[in-house]
This record gives sequence, structure tokens and C-alpha cells, in this order.
Amino acid sequence: MSAALELQGVSAWYGDARIISDASLSVAAGEVVALIGRNGAGKTSLLRAAIGLMPRCTGKVSLNGTDVSRLPPFRRAKMGIGYVPEDRRIFTDLTVAENLHIAARQLDGGLTERDLLELFPNLADMLQRPASAMSGGEQQMLAVARTLAANPSVVLLDEPSEGIAPLVIGKMREAVLAMKSRGVATLVSEQNVRFAAAIADRAVLIEQGRVVGQATRGELLTPSESVRRVLALGAATDGPRETAPTIQR
Repeated sequence: MSAALELQGVSAWYGDARIISDASLSVAAGEVVALIGRNGAGKTSLLRAAIGLMPRCTGKVSLNGTDVSRLPPFRRAKMGIGYVPEDRRIFTDLTVAENLHIAARQLDGGLTERDLLELFPNLADMLQRPASAMSGGEQQMLAVARTLAANPSVVLLDEPSEGIAPLVIGKMREAVLAMKSRGVATLVSEQNVRFAAAIADRAVLIEQGRVVGQATRGELLTPSESVRRVLALGAATDGPRETAPTIQR
């Protein structure tokens, strides 16, 4: 499969501090790749490098075969990269409906607002509610729905399961698998290995800003030594304790 998103030899800095060192990975259309590592390992910074938000970055970022390394974030977004940051960044002064409308981009065969509300039915009952009046889990659903409203070909999700209830985690899983079924390439930063195993085709392991290996879905379901190492011993069971469902392939 050809890569929808490819990072080649990417390094990134905050000031003089080198956060990412020569990282390479790829995500194919319709593939879900989990980026696994501890807090501070560089997962968020690598996603920010892919969307163009790091203050200094070298290496190559390609979107569907086109080099976007020198493009600003808004140009990358227009070309099809969607980004859901860990802090969600929804427009709290706007209603749920306004958040969705401001990001909407209609494409033939793409997701419509009706599709999004079927995927996140809770949002249908709060379209006129200010986003500031939503719970954390509801805001997370809105952040994902708003990103999907632009019908991206690549989605970057930063810690989507962190701090939310198991029921909402289930909705996140459904959203990711819906993206997969539509051919969207998805790169998910996660510490919750159970959630990652429920959605990912494979995992990329990151430690101290370096890609140090890969893991199969089976190695996430029963954490391998390499997975346990990058998360620190015992951390492989952190996060909400849910049983990974059977995924039809």
C-alpha cells in the first residue's frame, strides 16, 4: 500500500532542545497506526511536526506523495490533514452546530453532518448548546466530529482516550473504525494500550523522541517486552480498563 502520510528523518526542536530525533514512519490509506510511548516521549511533538506546528523542524513530511514539509499548517489542513489535539481546542464561545459548520468541507461521498450526528448521537441533542457547557467527554466527541467535518484523508489524534469515561471511549473507537472504513489514514498517539489494541492495525514505539520499533496488534493485546519497556514496566495496563473487542478485518 502507498503511504497517505509519510515522515522521513524528521527532527524537531523547542528552542535549543531537540525533542524528536530522525523519526520515520508511514500510514497507508485506511490504516490505523498507534504511536505508543510514555508521557514526554515525544508523541505529541511528532504529531505537531506532521501538521507543521513545531517551531523548528527538519526532515520530510509527505501527504499522498506530495512533500508538504515547508507548508504552513493551514495549507496542510487544506490538503487533507486533520488534527485533534489533546486539549481539543474547540471554540467554546460557539455552539456545537457552529463548531461543526465552521470546519465543514463537503466532498462527493464524504461525511455529512447527518453522518457525524449518527456517529455521535449525543451531539444531535445539543446542537444549540455552547461548547463551553459540555462535559470533557462531550467536548472530545465534538473535537473529533469537527475534524471529520472537513473530510480529511489523514487524521492525527492526540491521546483521544485520556480522561474520558469508558462509554465515550467506545464512541472514540467507533469513530476511528468509521474513518478506517472510509479509507482515512489515522495516526493515534496513545498510552492506553487496551484502547490502541482495539483500533490499531499496528503500533510505532517511541522513546526519548526516537522511533525505537514497531509492534503488531497482538503485541498490544498481550503487551510484548518492547511495548512494556517503552511504557515502563507495569504501565501497559494504565488507563480505563476495557476489554478490547473483536475487530472485523
